[in-house]
Amino acid sequence: MAKRPQLTGRAAILAVVVCAIAMSLAYPVREYVSLRRSISELRAEKARVEAEKQALLARDQQANDPNWIKKTAKERLHYCGPGEKCFVVMEPGQDERRTTAKQPATAPPWYETLWESVEAADAGTGRRAVTGPAARPSTTPSTQPSGKATPEPTTGPTKKESVGQ
Repeated sequence: MAKRPQLTGRAAILAVVVCAIAMSLAYPVREYVSLRRSISELRAEKARVEAEKQALLARDQQANDPNWIKKTAKERLHYCGPGEKCFVVMEPGQDERRTTAKQPATAPPWYETLWESVEAADAGTGRRAVTGPAARPSTTPSTQPSGKATPEPTTGPTKKESVGQ
């Protein structure tokens, strides 16, 4: 008997047709799966938004209650009603956390000093550029940590430098 070949023409055509069908169905199946995933994500988001909506509606209903408003005002704003004596109990060390130590003024960066001198020259005021924190002009005498008042900087001529001389 003659040996029949393993792959006949009919089998090859059948294999090509099966591959073509599989290839033509691959993209729609992939799209179907991704759309189902999107739908499930949107349903989860819708459930989250609905829960948030219900919480906000409950909060809105609560805000219409006058007793809740009074209670919240007492808790948050330390409101005290007429005829009531209210006390605020401070935790130990709370004052220390609230106060901040004043930091000494630092010298401005060089480019700020340069720009101030350019502006002063442009305006014709003739003031020198600020070179340090103590040289900053102020309208009132400042107090140093030692308690001494620093003299006020002058912008015009002093008694020694009279205009006519």
